[in-house]
Amino acid sequence: MTLNLKRTAVAVALAAAMVFSSQAQASAPILESAAADGQIPSLAPMVKQILPSVVNIQVKGKKTVEVPKLQIPDEFQFMFPDLGNLQGQKQQQEFRALGSGVIIDAQKGLVVTNFHVIDSADEIKIETYDGRTFTATKVGADKHTDLALLKLKNFSNLTQMPIADSDSLQVGDFAIAIGNPFGLGQTVTSGIISALGRSGLNIENIENFIQTDAAINSGNSGGALVNLRGELIGINTAILGPNGGNIGIGFAIPSNMVKTVTSQILKYGTVKRGMLGVTGTELNADLAQSFGYSQSSGAFVNQVMKGSAADKAGIKAGDIITSVNGKPIKSFAQLRASVATNRPGSEITMGIFRNGKTTEVTVKLDSEENFNAAAGDDGGEVSDLAPALAGASFADSDNGVKVTQVAAGSVAARIGLKSGDIITGLNRSDVRNIADLKSQLGKAKGRISALRIIRGNSEIFITLR
Repeated sequence: MTLNLKRTAVAVALAAAMVFSSQAQASAPILESAAADGQIPSLAPMVKQILPSVVNIQVKGKKTVEVPKLQIPDEFQFMFPDLGNLQGQKQQQEFRALGSGVIIDAQKGLVVTNFHVIDSADEIKIETYDGRTFTATKVGADKHTDLALLKLKNFSNLTQMPIADSDSLQVGDFAIAIGNPFGLGQTVTSGIISALGRSGLNIENIENFIQTDAAINSGNSGGALVNLRGELIGINTAILGPNGGNIGIGFAIPSNMVKTVTSQILKYGTVKRGMLGVTGTELNADLAQSFGYSQSSGAFVNQVMKGSAADKAGIKAGDIITSVNGKPIKSFAQLRASVATNRPGSEITMGIFRNGKTTEVTVKLDSEENFNAAAGDDGGEVSDLAPALAGASFADSDNGVKVTQVAAGSVAARIGLKSGDIITGLNRSDVRNIADLKSQLGKAKGRISALRIIRGNSEIFITLR
């Protein structure tokens, strides 16, 4: 099964398949064993062991669709007397779809797949590698991570796939994808891990994808991508291709996220997300340099919500979050994914870089109900301070530069500047008046910088591009 999404001129097609990977040295036992027997090195022994744990999924159901509006010339409308009443109305339409899945618990008959494979399904059939067919029911699903957990009925003699630690993956590790492309039956392809921590694909709300060049096509959704040890490292869920076919850019949900989500579904029947209470942006070399940070990976904190979990833990606007529970954070998207797969009340340890020093804080995550974002204002005149501030006007104040107006829809409004804000600094330098602000912006020379702002009783940072 596949779901096509347009991103600029390119269609992103969802095509789930679990991804497994390992470090390159993991291939040594396979190659040595083959060499000892006088055989040509082959992945066949490992593939033979794990094929029974990958299944084909067939679903039937009904979806609500809207009858399209058609432009019919007046002289021909007499031929369609009832069409006018139907156009724009919603109707139930039957559908059938194919996908893939992976058995993660043979004793309980549990299969993990993509949410979009079984979305709106009334009937789910699972076909195993040896040709047996079972009916499955949905244990639970999480749309935001595109994962679903199924349970087989009246099952026997199943083979489960071991799950690897996806945090140990490295770019260049070998990867093997197994799934049911185009309904052809189980198919095995190979490649490498092309990138880690991919986000911004506008597929799910929580994105921390593994990218691979192992061929993934429509129908691979929910299948497996494995390492050379035959361990699961992720669920392939998308491909980037203009026509829904493989061009060597596929994406998989990391196995650690799979473990966290499925364990919550098993225990609670649903997924509840812990909330940190910050807004932020991706860190890059310019922004890192502006704050005296020697690395170019991490999550920059623009704002900390008053009374949030982050606020209680002492996290401040302008901090750079470098790790969660000892594992490095490369981007704000990765931070969001890491936090969102923990339940409210969970305690996590976060590495923080602030004013040239790195420290650790313990955060007790809040619930979604207590997480509130700030609202926006409109304003008026255009500023000549910098292109990034176009649409705002300013005045000197006792403790900095006051934003007197922000034009609706302007550049300044889009970056988050609001009427009433007090600009007190740019990067690590203080701003006392408009002359200071102009001087600091001139020194920045177009590099990405961050304004330090007092908004109400809070200090926040707004990133300038």
